[in-house]
Amino acid sequence: MTNSMKMTRRTALAALGATLAAPAFLRQAHAAEVTLKLHHFLPAVAPIQKNFFEIWAAELADASGGAIEVQIYPSMQLGGAPPQLADQARQGIVDIAWTLPVYTPDRYPVAETLALPFMVTDAAKTSVVMDQLMREFGMAEYKGMTPLAFHTHAGGKLHTRETPILSKADMAGRKLRAPNQSTGALLTELGADVVFFPVTEMVVGLSNGVIDGCCLPYEVVPAFKLQELTDFSAAPAPAARGLYTNTFALVMNERRYEGLSDDLRKVIDDHSGPALSKRMGENFDQFEAAGKAVVEANGNTIVEIPSEEIEMWRAASEPIVTAWQKKLDDKGYDGAAILKRANELLDQG
Repeated sequence: MTNSMKMTRRTALAALGATLAAPAFLRQAHAAEVTLKLHHFLPAVAPIQKNFFEIWAAELADASGGAIEVQIYPSMQLGGAPPQLADQARQGIVDIAWTLPVYTPDRYPVAETLALPFMVTDAAKTSVVMDQLMREFGMAEYKGMTPLAFHTHAGGKLHTRETPILSKADMAGRKLRAPNQSTGALLTELGADVVFFPVTEMVVGLSNGVIDGCCLPYEVVPAFKLQELTDFSAAPAPAARGLYTNTFALVMNERRYEGLSDDLRKVIDDHSGPALSKRMGENFDQFEAAGKAVVEANGNTIVEIPSEEIEMWRAASEPIVTAWQKKLDDKGYDGAAILKRANELLDQG
């Protein structure tokens, strides 16, 4: 055997050994080993699709050498209604779901806590707070699921068709779509006539006059063209906490997660957790700024609710918070400790 033949054989054996030793996803860099179906309720034109989910999916594919493919299904394309998303992930109907705990009231009480009135600063900070709060008190709520991230959107604003809302007096008799139970209770306390239905049905309600307005962050506005259906937006004075936020959970079917190979599970772990929660919050602050710009460009009027008015509204929300503490207690949690910790984290610099 010639030296050149020996070298060729040695080279081939070395290459084979390196291939066998490499992680599975590097051995099959061009063929997806795992396809994960991600289901959510917003339309494909919503910022969350283009500016987060598609980017995150590409990052998972890149980090896994192409072994993980995430297929995204917006607008409930795989069937069901938004309140069913968590169960779809738990049951394995989908692999990953992006869901709102408030769509199934009282089922995920720790995860709902930051959806109480005046429990939001900006989305980035409040998302970090939520992630920490869930890790300390609430992970057991998501049985059958592996939470990948928790986050919130920026503080909600009051968008109305005919006149702005600057005070409790302006609220009287207004038919307003509430985004969750707690905010609905506050708006009712302030004199509004509150209705509940998913955000996806809100356009019809505004178009046909069933409602006079809605309570939402700016980031939702462009996706549903709400700037064309409302003329006024009212936000708390900058120093105040926001009126409300909704909380979100990005969850994966537990069996699907545990069934991944160690190297692919590490890819998921490296692209989830507290850092992803913060990033999603940061994205929602960016979405908020972009949504406000759309409202301004349309010529809508933006007004500021005075700080002293907001303080009166906060006082009106205290019984709602007290009732929530009891609800947490009744479900076996330490409600006072959860609320105290939430406020401590929100008030940290």
